This record gives sequence, structure tokens and C-alpha cells, in this order.
Amino acid sequence: MKLISQLGIILLLYFIGELIVFVLQIKIPGSILGMLLLLTLLQLNIIKVETIKEVSAFFINNMMLLFIPLGVGIIPQWNLISKEWIPIVSSTVISTFIVLLVVSVLIKKKKQ
Repeated sequence: MKLISQLGIILLLYFIGELIVFVLQIKIPGSILGMLLLLTLLQLNIIKVETIKEVSAFFINNMMLLFIPLGVGIIPQWNLISKEWIPIVSSTVISTFIVLLVVSVLIKKKKQ
């Protein structure tokens, strides 16, 4: 029953995010808005980490399974990807290095 209530909290925030996007017609995905709501509630201690710990750990441990539909959805776009592969690969590599740099700087500042 505990896992169902944890999943219910996460799904409720997801659906609230989707509802906000639908009502306000904004261009942010509802799932992202739901995650931001969850982050805000966690930061304000309205929801405790222990409240969603097991289900969150399950999602994190099985994250690769959640990317399979994305990979399958890209297959029909292969003609576009094959024409524009250089900008796609270069932006992916550059953004990866930027993220690594920013995270390393933040970790270094936090340890000081």
C-alpha cells in the first residue's frame, strides 16, 4: 500500500502539471512542470523525501527502460537525422561538456 501511495503522489503532481499546461496553453511539457512542482514541494518540506523514496529509487534504477519509447519514436525521423547528423552530434557533444563543466564547478564550490 505504501508504494501505491508514493506512486499516487508522483502521478498526482504529473497530472497537475499536465492540467496546468492544458489550461494555460503554455509550451512547457506537463511532465517537466510536474517535476518542478515536486521539486518545489520537496524544497519547502511539504513533501518529505521519505514519502516518495522507494518509488523514486525504482524509477531511477530503471531509467533506461523509460527511454526505449523515445528511441523508437525517433526511428521515423531517420531521414531528417541523417541529413542533419553533424549539428546534432556536435551540439550533443558540446552541451555534454558544458554540463560536465558546470557540475564540476558547482561541486568544487560546494566542497569549499
